[in-house]
Amino acid sequence: MPVKMLLVRVDLAERFLEEAKAHLGKGDPVQASEKLYKVAEECMKALAEAFNLPELEEARKRGRWTAYLLGSASRSLAKKLDEPRIEYAWAIACDIHVWGFHEAKYGIEEIEGDVAHMEWLLNYTKKLVEEREGQRNT
Repeated sequence: MPVKMLLVRVDLAERFLEEAKAHLGKGDPVQASEKLYKVAEECMKALAEAFNLPELEEARKRGRWTAYLLGSASRSLAKKLDEPRIEYAWAIACDIHVWGFHEAKYGIEEIEGDVAHMEWLLNYTKKLVEEREGQRNT
């Protein structure tokens, strides 16, 4: 995957993070939950592409990513990069996707703390993608 495409995913994740914060500011935990999930989704896709995971090949065969493939990618990445927070951030994203977005059970107070996890994941993803871009330019 060309690094430019990976940077597009990172940019999209950044936009979703800002939208999540805006929804929190408006008192809308449902939409904030969905946007935070989208941050994690784009980060998992970018990292899977950056490290050419088997889950990427399966997503290509299927013509789309599934929640299962993204979860599997988070586990693969956590192991490959020796960074368990990747898998943890994905688990949080799935939790708020179900209980914050689909079931609308979480309020602002439950979602606000999850922003930091998605910020970490985004910053970590951005760092790795930029490092890969630097490696290709040298």
